[in-house]
Amino acid sequence: MQDRIENLVQAYEKGGLTRRQLVVGLTALVGGTVAATSNSTFAATGLNHVALAVTDIGRSRDFYTKLLGMRVSRESAGSCFLTFGDNFVALFGRDQAGMDHYCYSVEGYDAHKAAQKLREQNLESRITGDRIYFDDPDGLTVQLAAEEHRP
Repeated sequence: MQDRIENLVQAYEKGGLTRRQLVVGLTALVGGTVAATSNSTFAATGLNHVALAVTDIGRSRDFYTKLLGMRVSRESAGSCFLTFGDNFVALFGRDQAGMDHYCYSVEGYDAHKAAQKLREQNLESRITGDRIYFDDPDGLTVQLAAEEHRP
């Protein structure tokens, strides 16, 4: 646990985490020790982000920035990432609107190790870069990411 605390503090000192994220991460370590003893496959430390499928990225971007004061942190022809506080929402251009996926921050995340753990649970996954995706029992797409994952 000492290594995990040190990693969180170093990430905070380098500007990779806000004070709030540091406190949440340290708090999660205490909860994570309980979760680890319950034989869970992963130790989720927070909801990292929600990604929405939208039919018009510009319209959705304008809606969320005007209505909720979100800020554009990154944008391309096919996506837009909106930041608010220590959180973010991803918008992806699709033919049909809905939820694209949601993402949990996971303690000690490694995509390839996560894929192996999912295989052991008889779950198929797909890796894209350092991200891993799989479906929950209702077919909703779940993503796992490192605790410091940001747009």
